[in-house]
Amino acid sequence: MIHQLTLSDVLAEHARSRPGVTAVVDGELRLTYPELDARVTRLAGALAARGVTAGERVLWLGRNDHAVLELLLASSRLGAILCPANWRQSAEELSFVLSDLAPKVVVWEESEVAAPLSGEDWILAGAGYEAFLAGGSPDAVPDGFADGADDADDADDTAPVLALYTAAFDGRPNAALLSSAALVAHSTSLLVVRQMEPGFTFLNSGPLFHVGTMMFCLATLQIGGTNVFTPAFDAEEVCRLVDAEKVTQAFLFGQMIDAVVKANEGGKYDLTSLRFVSHSAEWDAMTSVDDSPWCRSKMGGYGQTEVAGMLTFLGLAPGASGFAGRPSPLVQVRILAPDGDEVPAGEVGEICARGKSLFSGYFNRPELNEAKSRGGWHHTGDLGRREADGTITFIGPRLRMIKSGNENIYPAEVERVLKTHPAVADAAVIGVPDERWRQAVKAVVVLRDGADASAEELVEHVRGGLASYKKPRQVDFVAAIPKKGFTPDYDALDAAHGGGGYPGT
Repeated sequence: MIHQLTLSDVLAEHARSRPGVTAVVDGELRLTYPELDARVTRLAGALAARGVTAGERVLWLGRNDHAVLELLLASSRLGAILCPANWRQSAEELSFVLSDLAPKVVVWEESEVAAPLSGEDWILAGAGYEAFLAGGSPDAVPDGFADGADDADDADDTAPVLALYTAAFDGRPNAALLSSAALVAHSTSLLVVRQMEPGFTFLNSGPLFHVGTMMFCLATLQIGGTNVFTPAFDAEEVCRLVDAEKVTQAFLFGQMIDAVVKANEGGKYDLTSLRFVSHSAEWDAMTSVDDSPWCRSKMGGYGQTEVAGMLTFLGLAPGASGFAGRPSPLVQVRILAPDGDEVPAGEVGEICARGKSLFSGYFNRPELNEAKSRGGWHHTGDLGRREADGTITFIGPRLRMIKSGNENIYPAEVERVLKTHPAVADAAVIGVPDERWRQAVKAVVVLRDGADASAEELVEHVRGGLASYKKPRQVDFVAAIPKKGFTPDYDALDAAHGGGGYPGT
C-alpha cells in the first residue's frame, strides 16, 4: 500500500539511507541504523515465535533502555502493541495493568520488580532479553506479518502500535492507543517546531512511559538522529552523557535542570552541545541557549497522551494572547459547549480536537471511547478558551487534577485507595500550594464511628497501594465531606482546607 508509513518503515528507510549514522547509544552498546534494523528483525521473529501477532500486546516493565525502542519497532513490524509501564507503580497497580492489558509477552527488569506477577510469558531484561533477541530469525518476519519494507501490502499505519496508560479520572487508568500514523504525524510537527536537523541527539533522561520523553525519542528517530538512553535521571550521569555524546536535547525541567547545574559546578563537563531553553544565568552559561520556536517559547503549549504529545505549540504563535499557542498544522481544535456547539472566542469550553496525530481510543474501553469521541471530535476533558487572535488558552481540567513536580495526580485514584482503609468512611483529595513542587496532595478524611487512624497510618496505606509520589503529605479529619450530588464539592473543600495552585491557574 503506497500510502503507508509505519515506524518500521521509517527504520527500514534509515537503514538504507543513513548506513553510517548512530541510531542508539545505551551504555557500551552503540548501534548504527542498519544494526538496529537487523536487531529489530530478529526481535520481531522471536516475538512472533512466542505468539505475538497483530493486535497482541507486549509489556515493558523496567526503567529506560534501548530495548523499549526496539520492542516498539518490532511491534510495528508485527502489527502488535507495545506498552512501557510505569515502573514506579505499586504491585497492586501493576497487577491491574497486567489484568487490563493481558500482554502476550512481558519483558521485565529484576531491579524494579521482585518477581513475575502472573503467568504471562516473562523475559528478564538484560542478558535474558539479549538471548531472546538472538534466538529470532535474521530473515524477514514470516508471511502473514507486516514487516515494513518487505511486506508493505500487509502494513497498516493506522493500527495501534503504542499504549500509554493515562487519565485515572475514575480511579483506574486507561491505556491510550497511538498508531504509527499518529506518531509519525506528531513527530513531523515537533521536529519542525523544534527545528531538528541531521545530527540531532536526544538524551532519554525522562521516563519512556511518559509521552513527554517518548515524543522526542520518536521525533529523533523520524529525523534519523541519535537516541541516547540512561535508566533514570541522575544529574551527574546526564552531565557525563551530554559531554561524551554531544547531546542536543534532553528531557529536563525545573528541578532537574537545577540539579544538573549543581552537578556541573566548576565546569567539569562540557555541556555546550545542549541547545536548550533559557533557565538561569548559571544554566545559560553552561549550555547553548537555543533559538528554535520550541525553546524560545519555553517549550510551551498544550498537550496530553491522547494527542501523542502536543496539540498546540506556543512556538507557532509568538507574542500571542493565548499561552497555549496555536494548533499543530496536522490537527483541528474547537472549543465546544456541553451541547457540542462551538463557543465564541473569549468564552470557556472544552478543548476538542481531531486530526492526524490523535489517538485511536483507549484499549478495551468501548463506552469511554464512545463518550470521548462523540460528534466526531476527541473530547480532551480539559477547558480552554479561543482568544481574539485565534490562539488557545488552557484553563484547566474539567475534572480536578493535581500537578506535583512534573507528575499528574488524579484525586479519584487516591480517594479510591483511602476508602479501602477499614477506618475510613469517606475521603476526598485536594491539591494545596507547595513552594517546591507547585502542589502537594492533601486528604480530607471522615473516619467510621468508633474507628481510629492517624494521619501517618493513612499516608502509609496510600503509599502501599499507589506510587509514593501520589500519597498525601497532609491529612485533615472532618465530620463530613461536602458534596455536589454524589461527588465531593472540591471548591468548598479548597476554601475550607487551603486548596489551590491547580494547573491553568
